[in-house]
Amino acid sequence: MSGKIEANKKVKKNKTTKAWITEHVNDAYVQRARVEGWRSRAAFKLIEIDDKDKLLKPGMTVVDLGSAPGSWSQVAAKRVAPGGRLIALDLLPMEPVHGVLFIQGDFRDDAVLQTLADALDGRQVDLVLSDMAPNMSGIGMVDQARVMLLAELTLEFCAQHLKPGGDMLTKVFQGDGFMELRRALQQQFQTLQMRKPVASRNRSAEIYLLARGKRV
Repeated sequence: MSGKIEANKKVKKNKTTKAWITEHVNDAYVQRARVEGWRSRAAFKLIEIDDKDKLLKPGMTVVDLGSAPGSWSQVAAKRVAPGGRLIALDLLPMEPVHGVLFIQGDFRDDAVLQTLADALDGRQVDLVLSDMAPNMSGIGMVDQARVMLLAELTLEFCAQHLKPGGDMLTKVFQGDGFMELRRALQQQFQTLQMRKPVASRNRSAEIYLLARGKRV
């Protein structure tokens, strides 16, 4: 009996995988990213938010957390030029992006955070971008806790390195811990808004919290 259950699980997983691949290949944003030279469809999420909220400006110092494969870094690097500085970090490797210093490592690791701080060389950050997401286990409570931990660590990083008046844009999923994170952001920033870019798939629970004007 257990053999049949396992077989059914494999069939269901294969069907889900095939459906995802079909959806991905036919996705208009995936096709557009390929034509325009962006590394993933995620580029259009940042483009839409930045076009609306004017986050990125020439000369800014920006940190891009969870940067691989590099589409947000591509967008940000273009928009902070000339004179801008962009430092990207991810657990996964990332092919070089012109104008971007990439650090590979786990954002939860103190040694990696120190490497990032050293790269800033005492310079305060104008904008922190975070499109980080953990490896999903499929267990809702576990995945939500991991997502919120990354958001909380991003907020801690901002407390140390984001300049007064600076901004933070971070991806989260609505669920346990969401309201607590909102309250923490409202305490540390002057304004807080939610963004759901058109390029975010409708079935995705992701939203972006845009916190502006870090309080002194």
